[in-house]
Amino acid sequence: MKKIFIFLYLLFPIVVYTQSQDRWKITDVDKITWTITDNLPHYDHIEMSGEQISVVLRYGVNSDGSLQYERSLIWPMLRTIPNNTHASLMQRLSIDYTSLIIANGMALRDEKVQEIIIDGKLIIKSNYTINNKNIGAAKEKVLKPSIEITRTIFPSKDLAVLCERYAVKNIGNKTLTINIPNHNDTYNTLPEDGVEGSYTIESQIISGEGITKLAPDEIMYFDVVIQAYKDVQAVSDYNTEENKRAAFVKFIADNLIFDSPDSIINAEFFFAKIRASESIYKTKGGYMHGPGGESYYAAIWANDQAEYVNPFFPFLGYDIGNKSAINSFRHFKRYINDDYSPIPSSIIAEGTDIWNGAGDRGDAAMIAYGASRYALARGDKQEAHELYPLISWCLEYCKFKTTKDGVVASDTDELEGRFPSGDANLCTSSLYYDALISASYISKELFGHQNNQYLKTAKKLKKSINNYFGDEVEGYDTYRYYDGNDKLRAWICIPLTVGIFDRASGTAEALFSPQLWTKDGILTESGDAIYWDRATLYALRGTFAAGSREEAINHLEYYSRQRLLGEHVPYPIEACPEGSQRHLSAESGLYCRVITEGLFGIRPTGFNSFNLTPQLPDRWNYMNISNIHACSNKVYNIKISRKGQKINVVIENGEEGINYLIDNGSTIEIVL
Repeated sequence: MKKIFIFLYLLFPIVVYTQSQDRWKITDVDKITWTITDNLPHYDHIEMSGEQISVVLRYGVNSDGSLQYERSLIWPMLRTIPNNTHASLMQRLSIDYTSLIIANGMALRDEKVQEIIIDGKLIIKSNYTINNKNIGAAKEKVLKPSIEITRTIFPSKDLAVLCERYAVKNIGNKTLTINIPNHNDTYNTLPEDGVEGSYTIESQIISGEGITKLAPDEIMYFDVVIQAYKDVQAVSDYNTEENKRAAFVKFIADNLIFDSPDSIINAEFFFAKIRASESIYKTKGGYMHGPGGESYYAAIWANDQAEYVNPFFPFLGYDIGNKSAINSFRHFKRYINDDYSPIPSSIIAEGTDIWNGAGDRGDAAMIAYGASRYALARGDKQEAHELYPLISWCLEYCKFKTTKDGVVASDTDELEGRFPSGDANLCTSSLYYDALISASYISKELFGHQNNQYLKTAKKLKKSINNYFGDEVEGYDTYRYYDGNDKLRAWICIPLTVGIFDRASGTAEALFSPQLWTKDGILTESGDAIYWDRATLYALRGTFAAGSREEAINHLEYYSRQRLLGEHVPYPIEACPEGSQRHLSAESGLYCRVITEGLFGIRPTGFNSFNLTPQLPDRWNYMNISNIHACSNKVYNIKISRKGQKINVVIENGEEGINYLIDNGSTIEIVL
């Protein structure tokens, strides 16, 4: 059966800021490279994570070409006092292991960084000269580099260890004598600062020590591990750890593969999958996806985890991602109650405590939305049965909080009072609407019929959303975010992401207008300077879904280029100026959902069914997404190509292939 809905994309001026020259280049399908030439100094930071450690690597190149490098290490399961949201053991280390190398009896000098590579690891290549005490100062100035050192840095997949390998290559024409010392720095924390007393932090050269004769073009290696522990030191081997990290990155690369004519969006999608998936910690409360940012670990939130990233994991088929998702919902389920008191915004400290400092942020709507979307995409009947009481409780809570105007009241929203949100905001009611529809689909799968009451409530709520929030704001026929709001807000995009298109044209115009769109993405509020990537990513997903594909693709291309190849790479960020543009993990999940739910318009409707509303940009002849795991017991592919004035859609499910010839932007019901 096929239902056709034609969306006309919007015709209005596009404001896209001119992109400055890229600092980085795509040098492979899964690799970006910064070749150091000029435009120095420049500094950046990237977060990378494993199950027991996260690290923010602050790196850059000084004006003289030398490296600046510092590690901010976080061990989420080594808890500190007070044991609150931010109570992970943290340590900054800036030791330069190349400064310990002795070559021909002398220290290295005149470092010149050649290139920096990101490919799931951070790789830094530098050239050095050797300070030769037997020649005069004049001759020293013309010495050619004689040593190349390549640093390769990444966190262990499952140990509390940061791994670093130093490859030392003789690029001169004479044999060198290289001396690597035995080196071990040990730090102990104060017993009164730790939940379990004192912790040990150790930085150690674990291989390659001693004297080596290095002929021209030969390479030697030495390895460093930095770790922390309570009682037992981890036993780690660099090659084993590198293989585990490589296997993780390969899985990410080989599943949910996006392919289009735009190599930048393809690559940014790959990198976003990494960041969305790596930030999962093996806590005593089970796998817990954490935002990161040197602040948020071993804890979950109703927005970051339940709403943003959990609905994404079934598409990727990443087992640990799915485990973290169902585990987060189990934790939230512990707090449903007969009195319908607000569910906690966050469950912290490995699941042992809660944070609810901003009151009711609309968390029940966030959880109902995320849990129902996850359950449908996951397609696991047993999990859905387990989640249904949580979903139905959250929906009943929202019903209990419905005002006389038919919208849902809450104390704040997910910005927690940073910006006004009134007594009832557009985001909470929109998420509640979507959750009602998803819950009706789940009801049909579990009990054989859709829940008509949920559908009736959704229909009534949609009308209330348009009546209560619909308004002209700053000249645009869109939504006010709350009663009394007279400025454009980024979250006016939310209705578009849940299929409410009554004001799609004016809303898209407003989102891409000079009042909201800037060179850094969408402002939280017009007239302000603060922006959050989550709002930009929601807006892109929503405008694609509403059929405004040409404007959306222009802005997605610009945004992707800025994040992948610009001055702060390679992932979506949280916010600016707050948090110094941290690489919070769930935002990367939102980027991936721009592709799956925006460009492809995948909307789960059952355990093995979904609606597909592809929006193929006019400048593209094709777009494909393969090795999809959601809504099916089999891995399948979606291939879309242009055919005259229409588009051809192929669903490959095993050996089967089903073709549809449809109008661009129309909807097909797919049953696998």
